[in-house]
Amino acid sequence: MVYNNAKPEDLAVQVMEKLAHSSLSSPVPSLDTLKDLFECLFFTSMQTEEGDLIKVTITIIDPENPDPKPPEVLPSERWNIISFSELIHLSIKTLSKLSKASDPTATSLAVYYDAEGKLFIWGMIDQAIHYQSFLNYESDSGSEQPGIFQVTISDIGTLNVLFDYELLATLKQNILVTHYLDVFTIGPIAKILKANAQHLKADILEFLKSEHQNENFEDWESFINSLWIQTISRLLLRIQNYHHGGAVLITDNLLEIDIKYRINYDRLKVAISRLAKETINNFVAETLIDEHITKGNKTISKDWYVEESRSLFLKKEVADEIRGAISFLASQSCVDGVLLFDRDMVSSGFGGVLKSRRMPKKIYISPTATASPKSLVATDPTHFGTRHRSMIAYCWKNTGSLGLVISQDGDIRAFLRIDNKLIMWENIKTQQFITKRKSKKQSNGNLNNGDTN
Repeated sequence: MVYNNAKPEDLAVQVMEKLAHSSLSSPVPSLDTLKDLFECLFFTSMQTEEGDLIKVTITIIDPENPDPKPPEVLPSERWNIISFSELIHLSIKTLSKLSKASDPTATSLAVYYDAEGKLFIWGMIDQAIHYQSFLNYESDSGSEQPGIFQVTISDIGTLNVLFDYELLATLKQNILVTHYLDVFTIGPIAKILKANAQHLKADILEFLKSEHQNENFEDWESFINSLWIQTISRLLLRIQNYHHGGAVLITDNLLEIDIKYRINYDRLKVAISRLAKETINNFVAETLIDEHITKGNKTISKDWYVEESRSLFLKKEVADEIRGAISFLASQSCVDGVLLFDRDMVSSGFGGVLKSRRMPKKIYISPTATASPKSLVATDPTHFGTRHRSMIAYCWKNTGSLGLVISQDGDIRAFLRIDNKLIMWENIKTQQFITKRKSKKQSNGNLNNGDTN
């Protein structure tokens, strides 16, 4: 859902409703306390400190009982709280000052309230890098998050509220977003992306026939789709981080595009295939070892251990290669123009200028990932900026082309023609949010299977 003319107090109501329906070990703050919290954070986001915009994360966590349900085995990278010698009153001034020492990718500030509902900062929480790495598909696991919930100031007037790995709501100036569209998992866009991964599926099918005849391709197909879709998400997240804005076009038709910088970069495509193959190799080796041990055998072939170690090492190595390739491609978005890919995710250039000019009289905004006809909302395409209008015109003329536009403030919109309608999706889910609170490590078959730099 999207609410216009929203205020920090509307975000407080949304969070209060979530807390009221959650089974929490800690007391729930009052609505007035939440209103004070979000108002302070909202106005802090409009400040600067030493010329820089404020970016900081706070965690609501009880100093008297900060870890009510610790896991039996503590992961080595699990969070820890470093307490201040004195409590610090939470205000715009104190939060602005502390933000310089509180990079959200590395830490969050521990915040709580007294008996009168007055908010204070009492410490700093470390190891946030692993949380961010998991959200951005840079790591395949993440331990549970501390406290009741987290709030991040990510831009001017922009607050993101998270419960563990679940994105609850985002307040963007006067817009409150409580639901992001998972267009890469379901709906027409997901269908196109999965079809674009056909070459990868064919490659893996031949690999299984040649190297692992006992493995069924159907058991690996969803994993392959995940790898493909995560690649798109990671590229968009990287582009977002530049705060420059940009556009990505996936198409096989380059006739109406002036490409300033032509390249042919297929390293990402090749690396994804290698990662899938080594993941399968490692799984098969681990399975052989586990089955052998389960049967009570006391000796195990050295070759199995060698293969398990070899494939695990190569998985990590190729994951680093993919990270580098994504960074290489995302950096090209800082040049004005479109970043171009064919359906196999081979880059054909950047700085592209789309020459199509004829736009439809109306475009249709879809509030659902599936773009059900009854839910579509017609709007005038001329209300959008130049970058959006050129993408609208191109996708309108070239059916099957997928356009993705990233604005400077980080919003992502997708464009695709379906029959005689040009559909636009906004508020798109790109990070790896999970809708259930978890207290143990989770594995999701991500691109990275080790290092979380």
